[in-house]
Amino acid sequence: MPLVVMCGLPCGGKSRRALELKEHLEQKGRKVYIVGDHVLEVDRNSVYADSRKEKDLRGALRAEVERKLNKEDIVILDSLNYIKGYRYELFCLIKHAQTPHCLIHCLTSPDISSSWNQDRPQDEQYTQAVFDALVQRFEAPDSRNRWDSPLFTVQKDDLLPLEHISNAIFHRKAPPPNQSTQTQPLSSTNFLHELDKVTQDVVTAILSAQKTSVPGDVIMVPGATERLQLPRILNMLELRRLRQQFISYTKLHPNENISQLANMFVQYLNQSLR
Repeated sequence: MPLVVMCGLPCGGKSRRALELKEHLEQKGRKVYIVGDHVLEVDRNSVYADSRKEKDLRGALRAEVERKLNKEDIVILDSLNYIKGYRYELFCLIKHAQTPHCLIHCLTSPDISSSWNQDRPQDEQYTQAVFDALVQRFEAPDSRNRWDSPLFTVQKDDLLPLEHISNAIFHRKAPPPNQSTQTQPLSSTNFLHELDKVTQDVVTAILSAQKTSVPGDVIMVPGATERLQLPRILNMLELRRLRQQFISYTKLHPNENISQLANMFVQYLNQSLR
């Protein structure tokens, strides 16, 4: 059954809205699971101040969502979900599971969220430094992106559009799977080596091509018919992060056709860099 992804600034009202939706769906006889930072009992300040720990948390949340998704139940992912590349990974997950999803953006100003943070018990607060960093890194959802649609934006005094959300997750067809999301058996012991080599070759080609390119150019990469739309000059750190995200997902959902790895990676980059 469907996945509902919560999204918003820290202390932006996501957990309250998730519980409100859970109660509504349970009253209709649905079984609902909430997966989130609090369920995994993480130390938020420790995790969100360390990029490695935060990446591990996102992986743990995604894995827990994948375990909970089935034919009967509804999963609500109650976390920041502020990185568009991560939301794209979740979209690939629901395509693989053949289930609908929607995104609920709890839209609050940084000042209001900060005030709500300070009203929490001391041991549940974000430090100001961590809070400010998360606000700075937040990538707002855009309904024009497939992985952010259908999108419900809710401000602090709005009523949650419960019936519209229900219609979106119960009466829409699941997005069709494609090569990059269908799980295939590993037929080649060379798969992981090829995955590492192909993605590194693509990154190297992009870094090299950028030396003579400007934002807006189209970059050709080795082994791919897809072309990279260069939105801006990309640094090594950003490309390395996107490469690792793609590798992590592809390891979980390997594709039998190794010759398509370069195309799949370029598609992933184009989606993530929009």
